Amino acid sequence: MSQLHTVNKSPLERNTLESAITHAVKGNALLMIEDGVYGAIQGTQKSGMVSDAMGDISFYVMGPDLKARGIDESRIIDGIKVVDYSGFVALVAEHDVTQSWL
Repeated sequence: MSQLHTVNKSPLERNTLESAITHAVKGNALLMIEDGVYGAIQGTQKSGMVSDAMGDISFYVMGPDLKARGIDESRIIDGIKVVDYSGFVALVAEHDVTQSWL
């Protein structure tokens, strides 16, 4: 059963990104939305954790949420795919279960 994990809280303020990565299994996907997009930025204290998990988990970030926060896509960790709202819907439809980490 494939699972999509969504994280909407900043990893610099809460541990939701870390919890989602810890609970995700090989073949799962993780989408960072809202303030969760800060977890996709290169060179932060959490970027190593994200990069290390990329072998098993597919990572995505919401492009409109990056733009709303003034974050350029060039600052995103290599290998994270930027999606729009239709991409978000496609991810939900593609996975059997969606788990939101609050």
